[in-house]
This record gives sequence, C-alpha cells and structure tokens, in this order.
Amino acid sequence: MAHDSVRNGTTALFAALNVAEGKRIGRCMSRHRHQEWIKFLKEIDEQTPAEMDLHVIVDNYWTHKHPRVPRWLKRHGRFHMHFIRTSSSWLNLVERWFREITDKRIRRGVFRSVPELIEAIMAYLAGHNENPRGLVWTAKVEDLLAKVRGAREVLDKMPSE
Repeated sequence: MAHDSVRNGTTALFAALNVAEGKRIGRCMSRHRHQEWIKFLKEIDEQTPAEMDLHVIVDNYWTHKHPRVPRWLKRHGRFHMHFIRTSSSWLNLVERWFREITDKRIRRGVFRSVPELIEAIMAYLAGHNENPRGLVWTAKVEDLLAKVRGAREVLDKMPSE
C-alpha cells in the first residue's frame, strides 16, 4: 500500500481448492468466525457432487475447531477434516493462490466500497475457474511411502514419556 492509500473496508475471503481440477470455490464474508466457516462448508457441500468425499485440509485456527463445527461435520459425513501445521505444503498451495489474487487483482485495484472489492474478487475467481489447471504430482507414491515408513521407524525408536 502507498503512504496515501485509503482503506474503504475489508472482507474475509474463504476459499477452497479442488486440487485435481484446479478449480476454486470462494465466498467473501464480513467476518471470519465459526458461523462463517460453517456457511462456507455448506457452500462447498452445495457446489460439489453429492457422492464425492471431501477432504478439507485446514490449519489449527480456532474457527475450524469451534464445538459447533464438529457437530455440523457429524451430520455431513462426506467431510473429512485434516488439521495440519500452519507452514505445511498443503496450506502453502492455498497461500500461493491468495498471494496471486492479491498481486494480480486486489493490490492493483481501487475499491471505493466493500461490495466493489467483493465484486472484483469474485470476478477474478470466476476468470480463474474458466481455465483451471489441476496440480500434477511429480513425486512417486513409493518414495512417499518410504519416507512415511522411515518417519515411523524414527518415532518408534524414541523413548516414550
């Protein structure tokens, strides 16, 4: 931001990434609490095929763990939550996309209101989804499983408390 920039409001962007197809689901909301998180989970539920299991990878932010969230998830069994540390590569993938939308659309824009900002975000998201690219894994399954086995061996050798 420049020294004379004026912020005309903010929004919380919730985004989900379909790794295989490269598509994103996004929704802007005024706050980032468990209520908004559940609304976003409902949107994911509505926008994905009902027969598909959904593996949701999130950090340990309280919003994702609020007691009402597990209750909602229990009623929606196709959702599988995976809590991982904040600096993990899965979250880096999403963070790169947030950086991309910031650099290519938000930072370059002038928004006189929050609705104008939201309109720009959603237009960028729609444009991205017109020609999405899925993530192509280059690691071999055998190599990944060997690393998991090695890590387990190290853990097994550690003294228990």
